[in-house]
Amino acid sequence: MDIAHFAKKPLMGIMRGVEYGLIEPLISTVISSGLETIEITMNSADALKSIKKATRISGGRLTIGAGTVLGMKSLKSALDAGAQYIVMPVLKEDIAAYCVKNRIPVFPGALTPQEIYNAWNAGATYVKVFPSGFFGPKYFKEIKGPFEGIKLLACGGVTPENIALYRESGADAFAFGSSVFKKEWLDKRDFKSIGKRIKDYLKNL
Repeated sequence: MDIAHFAKKPLMGIMRGVEYGLIEPLISTVISSGLETIEITMNSADALKSIKKATRISGGRLTIGAGTVLGMKSLKSALDAGAQYIVMPVLKEDIAAYCVKNRIPVFPGALTPQEIYNAWNAGATYVKVFPSGFFGPKYFKEIKGPFEGIKLLACGGVTPENIALYRESGADAFAFGSSVFKKEWLDKRDFKSIGKRIKDYLKNL
């Protein structure tokens, strides 16, 4: 994962529980929408197969990562499948240390000031502040006071309508999931609505 490139378009889509058969049309939709970074969570059915397929289909046009990584076995399986970065809902120090040692971008989850500080000191590329929506953009402004140099990724509650406010308040990157990869849209194969929603995020980034 090229972090300098990600910083120019710091938006990450999270695919959780997406069935394997939808990976191909979804990846095509994501690419055509202009999004460049996707996370496939390891607690999804066929996660490893999905990472492999997404990597193959994207042909270098997307950066594919693995999310909800909570153990070393899961980490190594994800990397073997082609994941280029790792996301965690919390800080697992052994996973962070492995990623730092092997120069793999890692996004551990945190919420409180102490958790954010610990995650950054453990080598986080960005600290994933989750769930951001419970505290909102103002929380980022407060956190950036003492932690100006810590890169924060807002996850949970970020919408096209408030993403600019999160950015103005100090968030450095942003993630979305079920607000775009909605079950009803996936069930209906409504890729047009998914693509439009992604473009809405990018337009307001």
